[in-house]
Amino acid sequence: MSAPIPVPAPTWPTEFAERYRAAGYWRGETFGGMLRERAGAHPDRIAIVDGDRRWSYADLDERADRLAAGLLARGIGKGDRVVVQLPNVAEFFAVVFALFRIGALPVFALPAHRETEIAYFCAFTEAVAYVIPDVSEGFDHRALASRVRADLPALKHVLVVGDPGEHTALADIERDPVQLTDPPGPGELAFLQLSGGSTGVPKLIPRTHDDYIYSLRGSNEICAVDADSVYLCALPAAHNFPLSSPGTLGALYAGARVVLCPRPTPDVAFALIEREGVTITGVVPPLALAWTEAAERGGFDLSSLRVLLVGGAKFSEEAARRVTPTIGCALQQVFGMAEGLVNYTRLDDPNELIVTSQGRPISPDDEIRIVDDADTELPEGATGHLLTRGPYTIRGYWNAPEHNARSFTEDGFYRTGDVVRRLPSGHLVVEGRAKDQINRGGEKVAAEEVENHILAHPSVHDAAVVAVPDAYLGERTCAYVILRTGAAPLKPVAIRRFVRERGLAGYKVPDHVEFVETFPYTGVGKVSKKDLRAAIVAGLAGAAGSAGAAPGDSPGVVDTPGVVDSTGFVGSTGPADSAEPDGTAH
Repeated sequence: MSAPIPVPAPTWPTEFAERYRAAGYWRGETFGGMLRERAGAHPDRIAIVDGDRRWSYADLDERADRLAAGLLARGIGKGDRVVVQLPNVAEFFAVVFALFRIGALPVFALPAHRETEIAYFCAFTEAVAYVIPDVSEGFDHRALASRVRADLPALKHVLVVGDPGEHTALADIERDPVQLTDPPGPGELAFLQLSGGSTGVPKLIPRTHDDYIYSLRGSNEICAVDADSVYLCALPAAHNFPLSSPGTLGALYAGARVVLCPRPTPDVAFALIEREGVTITGVVPPLALAWTEAAERGGFDLSSLRVLLVGGAKFSEEAARRVTPTIGCALQQVFGMAEGLVNYTRLDDPNELIVTSQGRPISPDDEIRIVDDADTELPEGATGHLLTRGPYTIRGYWNAPEHNARSFTEDGFYRTGDVVRRLPSGHLVVEGRAKDQINRGGEKVAAEEVENHILAHPSVHDAAVVAVPDAYLGERTCAYVILRTGAAPLKPVAIRRFVRERGLAGYKVPDHVEFVETFPYTGVGKVSKKDLRAAIVAGLAGAAGSAGAAPGDSPGVVDTPGVVDSTGFVGSTGPADSAEPDGTAH
């Protein structure tokens, strides 16, 4: 596989860059400089907790320096791309800060990615190095690296945390720190983050030191993160949500402590919250549901937890109302994207606003447009497509001119793919993804709305509504439902009757209801509706080929990689659906 010649991503026009600097958003900071300053100010304060390992800020700074010197000694330098695929281990931070310091660009891969994704990332970015664990969740990443490297001569180095096998141990490359001759500037690229799209081919998001650090600083202010905070990293560390909202990097910017959680199941996460006095963490909606149910059963002291951020996908109102009464902490909803814009409900918002909206933007200079299909701005309060630009929203993907032409307007607004409406307070209510609008014979059905009604049923743990191809109506609706642990079995008609009795229009009542034990999930824990839709198509095809299959028979769910069980744990086998756009929160 050969990579095209890299095309620089569009950046902010001069007048916008000058405005953002004058407003104090961009302060000329870099990640390498930030860590150095925190280590100098409080060297002995604990920065990273990984099991029994506790690294101080001085430890992290020194390890980053020694790795930076080792990378330089191997010819890895400014502008080089390095694919980083590590689980939630302390070495993740040593590696990325070493790369930040020398100006090499981490390309963040998720632990669940496998050969197809990794080969693509390495080839597309012309990566010179790939950083992996030896074995994680039973999967041997070294064998994968060998296969990928065999086809990519440009991939010169495979660095392994643990037993390197035929590769190089990360610990063996450390060298005495050296004086950098060309450190990165604040306006230069810091890393390449993954996004996605309906094509299934991930796009790369170029983030600069200045713009990303501003999003951290703004998130810290909104979420009340300071030096006394303790942030639990429950989701994969490389994902944008636990990285920056306010995430691990926000916590480190504040001089706080980061606690790494190897698995997000309630038993593991709750034990760490109790042991480390965790004050803030972030999870995706399926995990929030699992955590609230587990909290009801008790067994752990969660009294230190002050804030639970929920993002990554739309959090239903019914589920949002359960958080504070069961877990005992404040809820903050987060709606954002790796491309930039992040919205938070505020800690002092009225509860009704917190449970019914997905927040308002970080910055006064986050510009929002809500438009119809023709890009015409809609009146205030109307529902439409969300467009945005601002001081931390990119102006284009890396090396993707064709995507950029579709994803950005001529005047620099990013087309998020989200369908929203704006309240008088400025808070956004996410009605769904544009592609989640089901067209049932000309009537538009918002999947999020129907899911919210199903989730109100006392026996329902989670629900996902997707389109079923239909020769007559074009599309019908199928609701996949996971029942609560211990709930009595239900028939599909019970869900349909419940939804209808809540006053929903008849055409919005699900045409099909399937009870399942699991959903297919992405690598970070979002429901993979792409896989659900694929399962439906496969089920219909199978039914059509079977004797006696009646029109309208409900398709079943097929097993898909990366499945999450009802505890909310993201399986590590199989490719993650990184192609799901990051509109509905990161």
